[in-house]
This record gives sequence, C-alpha cells and structure tokens, in this order.
Amino acid sequence: MNVGQQLWQQAIQCIPGGNGLLSKRPDRYAPDIWPIYFDKSKGVSLWDLEGHEYIDVAQMGIGSVILGYCDEDVDTAVKNAIDKGINATLNAPEEVSLAQRLLKLNSFAGGVKFARTGGEAMSIAVRIARAYTGRDAVAFSGYHGWCDWYLATNLISDDNLTSHLLPGLSPKGVPQGLTGTAFPFEYNNVKAFQTLMAQHKEIGIIVIEGARYTPPTQDFLQAIQESARKYKKVVIIDEITSGWRITDGGVYKTLGFNPDIVVYGKAMGNGYAISAIVGKKEVMDVAQDTFISSTFWTERIGFVAALATIQKLCQHKVWEHLIQMGSKISKGWEKAASQHGLKLHASEFKPLATMIFEYDKMNAAIATLFIQEMLKRGYIASTSFYVSYAHTEQIVDKYLGVIDDVFSVIAQAVKAGSVEKLLQTRIKDDGFKRLTKLN
Repeated sequence: MNVGQQLWQQAIQCIPGGNGLLSKRPDRYAPDIWPIYFDKSKGVSLWDLEGHEYIDVAQMGIGSVILGYCDEDVDTAVKNAIDKGINATLNAPEEVSLAQRLLKLNSFAGGVKFARTGGEAMSIAVRIARAYTGRDAVAFSGYHGWCDWYLATNLISDDNLTSHLLPGLSPKGVPQGLTGTAFPFEYNNVKAFQTLMAQHKEIGIIVIEGARYTPPTQDFLQAIQESARKYKKVVIIDEITSGWRITDGGVYKTLGFNPDIVVYGKAMGNGYAISAIVGKKEVMDVAQDTFISSTFWTERIGFVAALATIQKLCQHKVWEHLIQMGSKISKGWEKAASQHGLKLHASEFKPLATMIFEYDKMNAAIATLFIQEMLKRGYIASTSFYVSYAHTEQIVDKYLGVIDDVFSVIAQAVKAGSVEKLLQTRIKDDGFKRLTKLN
C-alpha cells in the first residue's frame, strides 16, 4: 500500500466519499495501486507523495488545465494579484474586464454572471432561464453537475441518468416537489427529442452539452432551434467540458448554433476556479429579478487567471494544437490496436480523445489493465485523454511508443483469456457508490 493509499484510507473516515470530486476517486482508475494524491505538478508532470514522477496523459486536472500545470504566464498574473489583495470590501475591476472579453468573444450575448464552479454556474443558468420563461420544466441531454435541478430527473426513474455519463446517481436529499421538472433525452437523437417535446408542453428550457465524445449533428441542433423558436424555450449550451478546445470559446460557434445562454468553466482559468454564464441581454437581465449572490464570486484570482488564460489561448490559437495532438493520439491508438488485433475505436471529439474498447462486459477489466500497465511505465493514464498545450509532439510520440507496448500486453491477455489474472488491483468502477472503507 503506497503513501497515497494510506492517506486515502484516512480520508474516507473523515470526508464523506473521500474527497470533493467523484472523478478523482481511485475506484475510477486502478483502485489499489493508484497514487491518488500529488505533491507538485509542472507542465504535464505530476509527483506523488513518495516523489515518483508521472506524465499525465489522462485528466489534466479533470480538464481544467488546458495550458499545462503551473503555466508561467497565468501563475505570474495570479501571484501579482495576490500581492495586491484578492478580496476586499470593494469590487475587483478585473470582473468588468473579463465580462467585456467574454461578450466580445460571444457576439450574440449582452450579459455575464460569474461563479467559481461548473455545477453552480449551470444552476445559475437554469435559475435565470426559469425566471425568464416562467416555466420550471427542463429537458436536457448530457452531464451537467450535482445540483437539484439535474438530479431531480432520477426522482422519476432511478436510471434516467444512466446514459448521461454517470450511472447510479442517487436523488436522495433532492426535494420530492421537483419530481417531473427534469426530463432527459438522448444526445443526437432527433426523434427522441421531438417525442419528448410533444409529450411535455410544459418544458421551457433545453440544455445540451457543446460536445463530449462526438459533436452534435446539424439535424439535432436544427430540431432544438425549431422547438425553441416555436414554443419560446430558452436554450442553454453547457460548454464547461468542450469550451476553448475547438475555437476561442464554445463549440457552438463552429456549428452555426444560436443559444440563449452559454456556460463556461473548467479550462477557462487553467486550473483556477472560475466559471461564467454568458447570455442574451434580455435573458440575463432577468438575473436582477431573482436573488443570485455569493461572496467568492467576486474574488479576484478567478478573473485574473481567466483573463491571462484566454489571452494565451487566443494569442497562440491553442485549440489548433489540441485538435492536432488529439487527432494524432486517436490515430495512434487505432493503428496500434489494429496491429495487435485489439478491438478498439476512438471518439470523434479530438481535444478530449477517448478510446472505446469493444469487448462488452470485459471492457472495464481491459481498461483497468491498461491503466495498470501505463502506471508501471510512468504514466497517469486512462481511457480518456484531455490534451493540453503542454503535450508537445515529442511527448505524444513517446506516449504512443508506450501505447504500442501496452497494447501488445493487453492483446495477448485478451487472446489467452487472462486479463483479470494479470490485474494487481480491483476492476475500475465508473459509477457512483457509497464509500465507507478502502475496499
């Protein structure tokens, strides 16, 4: 048991769930051997509590670090802000500067509200949309956080969220009065969307992700736009995951889509906490008629970090590098898989490249073996890869060389039926479950 495992055992005794983010739980990777905690980070490198260095070819701060860990330009701006003071009785002027920058990048918009996390930003967006439309019911596709408005769909059926990234999310604690206010629909399924709209005329808000594994189809977007226009619904596009990875802002800008509100988070501050709700003026003005307020939404660091991050993203057109490297990684996976006789394909959304094994019930065990073998070779890896600006071509080439080696091991294990026998850890579990001890 490594030092991180020992600390995690202590953590689950005093922190419900072990930490504040499901995506960082070791059960989602290689439960018994995952380092779990980091001591320091730089570029694409992480050092665990025992001083071992790993190359992060997995989550990069769960997608929040788009430029690379400890980016010098962003960190210098933040350190200067700290020296001047980050919170005071008066407002930070950078709040205005960031709002103006976001409005310039989102020409349809006329108002901006800020928060610090993606989940709360989505809750603000839904609150504003409900206030504007006067209707409570929300139709959504994809993953949109932990808040009541979203989890309320599982009050109707326990498995309503199963196909929306995370299965097993319990609605315990969500008011029963929210039953029938949130309705899921399948991404890129025009017929399912249109059927839902016909069945529930009370729906006033439509929420979709900008992209995750695949971009939205034009038919899907057209159906949403037509429904919104015909029945005066507010359309919210959640760009928390997809934003800044395809262009200077949201994926919607490349699709000819016209949302009423776009929500940004994660990468916008290169790891510093900042999120934004950007919307049409007439919609956002309603935020003044409903109470939305919090002390730390005015704290200076988030604004400063976002301004520095956006400046660098736009100056270097970082998204072009992300797409190029993501495409190279995806092609490398598929080429190595083909050479070794592995059944695998890569997702379409390249800046968040995802490998998908094609072995049904064996997929989780195979993915665990992949993570285990990459860890042995000095890589923090998973089946998804958030590409950052710090992932140079040289780093990617070396990574793909290691992939070839690991895919060879996996292919032999699959052929011999020995995948689980090679595991030195429990099989990964992507769902949500209660943790009371180190299993």
